[in-house]
Amino acid sequence: MTVSVKDVAARAGVSAGTVSNALNHPERVAPETVERVRAAIADLGYVRNDAARQLRAGRSRSIGLIVLDMRNPFYADVARGADARAEEVGLSVLLSDSARDSGRERRLIDLFAEQRASGVIATPLTAELEHFERLAERGVPVVLVDHEGDSDGLSTVSVDDRKGGRMAVERLLERGCRRIAFVGGPRDLRQVRDRYEGARRAVSDRAGAQLERLGLEDLTVDHGRAAGEALLRREAADRPDGIFAANDLVAVGLLQALTMSGGVRVPEDMAIVGYDDIDFAASTVVPLTSVRQPAEQLGATAVELLAREPGEHVRFEPQLVPRETA
Repeated sequence: MTVSVKDVAARAGVSAGTVSNALNHPERVAPETVERVRAAIADLGYVRNDAARQLRAGRSRSIGLIVLDMRNPFYADVARGADARAEEVGLSVLLSDSARDSGRERRLIDLFAEQRASGVIATPLTAELEHFERLAERGVPVVLVDHEGDSDGLSTVSVDDRKGGRMAVERLLERGCRRIAFVGGPRDLRQVRDRYEGARRAVSDRAGAQLERLGLEDLTVDHGRAAGEALLRREAADRPDGIFAANDLVAVGLLQALTMSGGVRVPEDMAIVGYDDIDFAASTVVPLTSVRQPAEQLGATAVELLAREPGEHVRFEPQLVPRETA
């Protein structure tokens, strides 16, 4: 059932005009009244529509796309695939960055609902999906990218990251590496957890192999470079001989630190495998071996799923792309 301004007013014990002022001109309303109105909105799940014309005309011709980190070229590729497919069916894509901030993610969801988006595609921050589920209950199609969901009301498109993690470490093991480090974080990211789990399983199947986990606060070049510099401060005998980086940005940072030192040869002393196979993985100082995700295909498929019955789950297989680092 659609929640109206009158419903919010009744819950807050104020007039509909006061609700309007609290939303549009809060400076005209007592702070405690504004808080009551906001509490009523949260309780009832009310979503503003500040575009009455769009309401009369139905949904807009736009799709909202929320990514975890716009700095990562992987998400740029996802957006490129979504935009190309959307254009083919007469839609446009509005790209936003949650920046791994749960509050910002919720505000973006509400914003796209207010704007009467034809659908929302998102890489969710956590497995807590109630905000997306409520959006779907309002009739807005939702597709989650890079997520393996179990909600009947939400469709998903993903890659088997456990298999990808296993493939990465098996490549290192095939090269003779036995002291392997997984470099990535934060741990609350599902992708990081699954890639580590795949790595752990690969090592557990190989006698004499060891897996060390080096946690990071973020999956960036700078954090990868800092991890590489930390490894260089160790005695040579205590360093790993193989590294699986949770994404290519981390791998690039590691590669920079190790090669610029002049004291570590890649891959002879330390082999490296990244993840995502972003465009410039092949152009690093030593071309990077990586596990490829079909990023553009993920975006295009997400757009296609918006037009289908909810609850469809599509999973792609990763592919190892061997180059010079492993």
